[in-house]
Amino acid sequence: MHLDKRFEVRASPEACRSILLEDEILIELFPDADNEIVGRSDTRKTVRSRYRALGQDGEATFHFDVQPDGGVRFSKVCDGRVWKRLEGRVGLEARGAGTRVLLELDGSTKAFVPEFTIRAPMKDQLEQMADALHRRMESAR
Repeated sequence: MHLDKRFEVRASPEACRSILLEDEILIELFPDADNEIVGRSDTRKTVRSRYRALGQDGEATFHFDVQPDGGVRFSKVCDGRVWKRLEGRVGLEARGAGTRVLLELDGSTKAFVPEFTIRAPMKDQLEQMADALHRRMESAR
């Protein structure tokens, strides 16, 4: 399954890169969960997210890796319940005085979880992530 979302902001690519490095933005990407940064290095931050979905409590761990071009790649540590693989990226492209932001999610579910059952919640998650990024990047102008 592949989902993506593009939007433009008036902030410069440099300002957007700085925002992608902020701890706060990583917490805001998952607004319906209790999030905390549980690990960090020069190029990686690890976020643990506690959430409630389909009537059950869950915990997810995501690694966010800064790329040489200033973008960020991220991947979920899959627990074997739903996802075999879930990863994504936030890319930044200069557009005049502003920036085009590309947010992508790529994943494959376990054999017993049809992708159509998870597509709508993933679209909602992508919209929440894009909204958080858009709000923060627009405020950085």
